[in-house]
Amino acid sequence: MKIGVVKETYPGEQRVALVPAVIPSLIKGGMEVVIESQAGEQSGYLDSDYIEKGGTIAESRGQVFEVSDFILQVRLLGANPTEGKADLEKFRKGQHLVGMAEALSNPQSVQELAAQGVTSFALELMPRITRAQSMDILSSMGTVAGYKAVLMAAYTLPKMFPMLMTAAGTVAPARVLIIGAGVAGLQAISVARRLGASVEAYDIRPAVKEQIMSLGAKFVELPLETGDSEDAGGYAKAQDEAFYQKQRELLGKVIANSDVVISTAAVPGKKAPILITAEMVAGMAPGSVIVDLAAERGGNCELTKPGETIVSHGVTIQGPENLPSTVPYHASQMYSKNVATFLLHLVKKGELTLDMNDEITKETMMTQNGEVVLARIREALGLPALSA
Repeated sequence: MKIGVVKETYPGEQRVALVPAVIPSLIKGGMEVVIESQAGEQSGYLDSDYIEKGGTIAESRGQVFEVSDFILQVRLLGANPTEGKADLEKFRKGQHLVGMAEALSNPQSVQELAAQGVTSFALELMPRITRAQSMDILSSMGTVAGYKAVLMAAYTLPKMFPMLMTAAGTVAPARVLIIGAGVAGLQAISVARRLGASVEAYDIRPAVKEQIMSLGAKFVELPLETGDSEDAGGYAKAQDEAFYQKQRELLGKVIANSDVVISTAAVPGKKAPILITAEMVAGMAPGSVIVDLAAERGGNCELTKPGETIVSHGVTIQGPENLPSTVPYHASQMYSKNVATFLLHLVKKGELTLDMNDEITKETMMTQNGEVVLARIREALGLPALSA
């Protein structure tokens, strides 16, 4: 079973799908690994590192596609809609494809992959079950994003984060508010606390209160009905506009008293809810900072411009896209571990086994035998359900 790793083509993407350290485990599992030359260079992994661990360097991108049973990428077509089309003609029928696909946001791209006859897997659809934790790329990349968001805010804020007692007087700690206590939010809390800030956090899911407080942050409680705030997978569920309007009214006072707001609230496959209005931004002190980690899905702040940093009412609003790519060495390491674990789940002693009764396989497989097979994507495309 040959595993091919190609260089990422999405503009600004510095990660690589597989790092040298995981190659020995794949070889032990009966696989061979072929890498496009310089695929890991921007992440800090050289061709010589791959060779040292037992990998083979291909002469060209085309050669990787020609010889590989599996193609590994960070960004599949749906997450790389422009540059990714150049690879479509390189796929062959029966080949397997693994990566992040933005499948629910770009279901048409899944149809394009199906037309090539490939069996494709979207890792962002990994079910949130205990067995799949070591394959959960959203948690891995959320960890990186939460870490980096705090550093961005600390660099931009015209104040220091920690409380300092000096001969020149006492410096009060920065007040940081984290909105959304998923993996990214919890990591942001942890980093902000380590930098010495006074941290508060809010999430519509009451169940995360204990996690927030365990990291040393104060849980912001709002008098809202939140009984239906969490889905079966542990993700926050989208609410109606009346709920968000009431939420914004109550959050306004907390945001006005914050030096930094880091928002992470996103619902998979849907536009991010607006939680911070222009009016709320205007109520913040000049010099305050908002880092909107939901920028790729439109943003939690009404004024966010994805991929840009703007200043409005004296408040700096940052809308970073693809933040994990700015920490490519460790982001690639974590992503690679998730991918390798997933491969070892599918391939036993060099033989591929696709058990459609297995929740992990069933929920991540998008296409097979020329068809879009995942029910959620078929529904998004308006396709009828497949017969058993």
